[in-house]
Amino acid sequence: MLMTRKKPVQWTRLDNAAKIFPPNTNEKDTKVFRFVCELKEEVDREILQEAVNKTIILFPVYRSVLRKGVFWYYFESTELMPEVVEEYKPPCSMLYHPNRRNLLFEVTYYRKRINLEMYHALADGTGALGFFKTLLYFYITSKYKEDFKEQLPNLDYDASFAQKMDDSFLKHYTGEKCLNKVKVTRAYRIAGRRSIDNRLKVLEGVMDVKEILALAHRYNTTLTVYLTALFMKAIYQEMPARAKKYPVVLSVPVNLRIYFPSVTARNFFGTINISYDFTKNKDDLDSIIKGVKEEFTRELTEEKLRKHMNRLSALEHNAFMRIVPLFIKDWVLRFANRINDKGITATLSNIGKITVAKELAPYITLFNCFNSARRPQIGMCSFGDRLVISFASPFDGTDIQKNFFRMLSQEGVAITITSSSREVG
Repeated sequence: MLMTRKKPVQWTRLDNAAKIFPPNTNEKDTKVFRFVCELKEEVDREILQEAVNKTIILFPVYRSVLRKGVFWYYFESTELMPEVVEEYKPPCSMLYHPNRRNLLFEVTYYRKRINLEMYHALADGTGALGFFKTLLYFYITSKYKEDFKEQLPNLDYDASFAQKMDDSFLKHYTGEKCLNKVKVTRAYRIAGRRSIDNRLKVLEGVMDVKEILALAHRYNTTLTVYLTALFMKAIYQEMPARAKKYPVVLSVPVNLRIYFPSVTARNFFGTINISYDFTKNKDDLDSIIKGVKEEFTRELTEEKLRKHMNRLSALEHNAFMRIVPLFIKDWVLRFANRINDKGITATLSNIGKITVAKELAPYITLFNCFNSARRPQIGMCSFGDRLVISFASPFDGTDIQKNFFRMLSQEGVAITITSSSREVG
């Protein structure tokens, strides 16, 4: 009888940003994000499955389950393979279940759309996008192989296995002491009625990226600053009079790979808080843009991002914290998350311009991205001449979203608004 040797189980500690997610994951906030790619033609499930099978070989860290130890969480390699299925549940539903050994990402499809959903402890948006673009490369070049029989396009994410596995927080930790306390100022909190099953409400606005850039330039600012200011004004218009004493604070994720060398497929991001106090400043858009621009200039510096990174990493390098049992660490991280949440009104995440090999672009219509949400969030990205801005919210009300898109429409921007969540599950 022939015996087959089992592959040795490998384990990997969670990176620094990932540690906050497991103890704070629940049905109301699943810590799952979704990338969508809409193609020109209907998706072929079998070819998509083949593409996933090829892609996972290049991203071994994603073939893991999350385990709970005495002192820390860790990823354990698994023989499980991802199975492509037609979309069957609401967007950004639970992926991490503490008592199950399952993969922490999922690839689904519906008509012309391919969805990649990922648990945030496994990767951030930039890391997951590398996986998604590789998947699309294999899918398109296989489905339309006759178009590529002369020559295959280059795969533009060619990091080595070691580079994809890299814990960039550990790599860039300098040990610098960050003794100054971080003060959390109470921010305005958006309230609303949730659906019974915690279903995420997603509104997707598609527009011409050149029109938005022209608008931003008219106000002498960037696309991100302009849309952040617009989001703040949309929120302000719905604030009750008594709540206007609190500032509107938007949490903005920052891709640290722009500032510190890394091509990791895991997490490597920080966050900055952009604040605007309407009791001390005017509520016209020009004034908000000016204030937001100053906040971005002040917060978005390599020095501030490094301090933030070192502050987070210091906990991991603290000798006492290493021997503290996991259930106590979980309690501490849940408490810290609740305190931090009091200082945030909403979140705005700009993935930026998504590019693929020029040979693949004709087969793709657009990209889209959004997150699970405890409060209304904006996720945006552009591809070609299309900018997609998605609102994800746990609340039934859509007044803030309407305010935002109405202001853009009044500026002359043509917008196609749809709900990207189907009634599934």
